[in-house]
This record gives sequence, structure tokens and C-alpha cells, in this order.
Amino acid sequence: MNEATVTVIGGGLAGTEAAWQIAESGLRVRLYEMRPRRMTPAHTTGHLAELVCSNSLGSDLIDRAPGLLKDELRKLGSLLMRCAAEAAVPAGGALAVDRDVFAQAVTQHIESHPRIEIVREEVTRIPSEPAVIATGPLTSDALAADIARLTGSEYLYFWDAIAPIVTLESIDFTRAFRASRFDRHSPPATQATPSETGAKADVDTQSETEGDYINCPLTREEYDAFVDALVSAETATLRDFELRDERFFEGCLPIEVLARRGRQALAFGPMRPIGIRDPRTGRRPYAVVQLRQDNLAGSLYNLVGFQTNLKFPEQERVLRLIPGLGNAEFERFGQIHRNTFINSPALLETTMRYRDGERQGYPALFFAGQIVGVEGYAGNIATGLVAGLNIARLLKGQPLLSLPPTTMIGALCHYVRHAEQKTFQPMKANFGILPPLEGELGRRPPRDKRTRAALHVARAQADLDAFLARLRSE
Repeated sequence: MNEATVTVIGGGLAGTEAAWQIAESGLRVRLYEMRPRRMTPAHTTGHLAELVCSNSLGSDLIDRAPGLLKDELRKLGSLLMRCAAEAAVPAGGALAVDRDVFAQAVTQHIESHPRIEIVREEVTRIPSEPAVIATGPLTSDALAADIARLTGSEYLYFWDAIAPIVTLESIDFTRAFRASRFDRHSPPATQATPSETGAKADVDTQSETEGDYINCPLTREEYDAFVDALVSAETATLRDFELRDERFFEGCLPIEVLARRGRQALAFGPMRPIGIRDPRTGRRPYAVVQLRQDNLAGSLYNLVGFQTNLKFPEQERVLRLIPGLGNAEFERFGQIHRNTFINSPALLETTMRYRDGERQGYPALFFAGQIVGVEGYAGNIATGLVAGLNIARLLKGQPLLSLPPTTMIGALCHYVRHAEQKTFQPMKANFGILPPLEGELGRRPPRDKRTRAALHVARAQADLDAFLARLRSE
């Protein structure tokens, strides 16, 4: 059985993690990645595991859901978590990476593995041999059509967006300043401003390392002028076939879409000033734009939570209204693209195996990554790891693995299997998808959010340790 070769389609986060896990199990892998022969609208290189949105993998603090997810991935031997550690850049309590260093590290590990062959070709049909489909949000039209043929399921689309990147040297530090949120050494701010409620945003809170972010503070007048310019700015025209569905994933809303929901939406979302004090005034600004380091050299910074589909000249005009960015040099503009995912509750098991494969002639077909309906880099890695482990076990005649639903990885897999089919939407790691604590505590769980999180983490860690102990005893 060790002579079996598994096809993995897609060289992104999920595909590379799946390929690594399969190869480490002793099986051979043929990894297909169509780039650079055929590029996507969002990628710029041919490297494996290229990050096209944020450079942050989210919080790395164990009492946060994304941090718990990463802890579990490390315990399960994730290659990409190792590469992320090698490419890490300062980001407070978050794990952010130099995109190029990270992608190059993953590419080097995959290319040098003796049981992995990389094929730079587009795959247009689902192979009948054992395969993992991990083509991500930008699955090519031909393969997407073949997946639709197989599943008979309607495809769902939502928009995904990436934030602009500016050069460090172009930031005006007479207006901007370095600081992290909730610096324990700083006195509390005194100005009453919008608090942390409302829309979701890509903002890393509770950072404890001073200076990890560059902050551009805005007064009420500057904020109002920025919002006025933003909501009236011209957006880029998308291809006709993409305009049929204008739904957005809430965690990745373009700032212009968010701003149109209400005048204070940005101040309560990606521009919330909680935990920030302007050293020039000693007070909390009315709103703030945070920039996060994007490469190890520290020469590039991305605008946190500022995904946008404005036309490029409009981005320059509007974003230069932000104090400190008046002369900003843009290394990359924001843009928006279609994201595709299957109706996983109708199609997949918690093992990431395609449920109806044996009847349809695809007995060893698995899916992984964003195409299954998980969001966030670490979530994509997690499903790739699960799919990789399980297809290897299937081919070896071993029972497939479903991680305990009390773990964050197990909860994500449980969600994509058991969510409501008619209203299925992608999900990021969060404590809300874990089983409730009431039954195990024998009483109502504590009202305090931090205490509940600590109980979830303790249960998840204990259950994963027990799971791994059983696995090692096989």
C-alpha cells in the first residue's frame, strides 16, 4: 500500500499541509499547482502557500479561539505552523509573518520532500484516483464546473478582499506613532469615544508588546471627512458573471461597504480607538487606523482591516486623507475577488471525506481549505491537516479520524458537517462553535467571558491530549 500515490490539487495553505501530512505518513504525493503557468486575480508569485489577504494568522494567545487553534495545530505536527514561526514579524499578541519568507519556507520544505512531486499544471477534472481538492477561493472555472457536476450542489459565492500595503518610509511620524493596544505601562485614555461593539474587523486587540503597530489617529472632523470621501469614492467594476451575487463575508467586509451601513460603523469596527492613547495629546483619539508590519525587513506595512474595492486612483486619494498617510507610497493596492465554497453540510463528513464518493466512483476523495467553508488561514491549514491524515489512513486501511468537537479543530470540522445546509456560511475559529459547558459543569457556566474561555481551553487541551494518547497507542 505504500506504493499508492495521492493527488493533491492546490498549493495553498490547505493543499501544502495536506501534502506534507500524506508524505510524512509514507505515501507518495503528486501536488498540482497551476501557478505560475496560470495566475489567479489575487496571487502575484508562483510560490506555494502565498498569502494574498492579511499577513496575520490571527491571535496567538491561548485564551483566544485562534490561539487555541494554532496550539492544536502545533501539537498535531503542522508544517505550516513551523514555517510561520520561522517567518514571524512583530504583531503583539498575534502571529503575523513576512509573506515572502513564509511562502519560500513552505515551498522549500515541499520541494525537498522525497515523496512529493510538484506538477505546475491546471487540473480541469476531478481525478478518479485518491485525491484531496484544496483549490481555495479562486478555483479555476473548469474545475469548479466539474465539482458542480459531481456534487449536483449549487455553488455559493461571496466577495473576499485584500488590504493596501504602504512603505514605512512614506509614513509621516509627526502624525503617526508606534503603540499597541492596551499597553499596560500607559495610563488610561480620558476621551470618550466609540467602544468595541458592532461590525467585525481585522483588528488585533489586547496586544501587550509596545510599538508593534503604527497608529494614525483621527479627530472627529478628520474622521467625518474621511467617511464622506470613502462613501462617495468610485469602486472598481467587477466581471459581469461575478455581479450576480453581492454577498460579503462579514469578517472581510470592504471598508466602503461597511461605511455605508452607518456613519459610525468604521469607528466601531476597524477604526475603533479602544486601548490607544495619542502621545501628543495624552488622550484617546476619536478613531484610529492601525498599520501592521508585513515583511521581516520592516519596510512594508498593511492597513489593518482596510480591505477595499475602490479604484486604485481613488484609494490613493481617499487613504491619503488619513493623518500620517498624506504622502503614502502604495506597494500594493486593495482589491476584491470572488470566493467559492461548496455546501459542505450536504457533501462532507467531519473527516473531510466526500460523503457520496463510493457510489459516484470517487471512493477516496477529500476536500480541504477555504472551499469547504472555513475562514482564516489557520482554519484552512487545519482542514488540510485533517484531510491529509485521513486520506493516508484510508489508503492504509486504518479508521478515519474525527477530532473531539470540544477541540477547536474538531469544532470547525463539526460545523462544516452539521451546519444548516440552506443558510451555510463560512466560519472562523471561535468559542461559540464549541459544545456548551453546562453539562460538564453541572451548573450554568460563569458569566465572565475570560473565565468561560479558560474553561473551554482547558477542556480542549485535555481532550486533545487524550485523543493523541489513544492515537499513539494504536
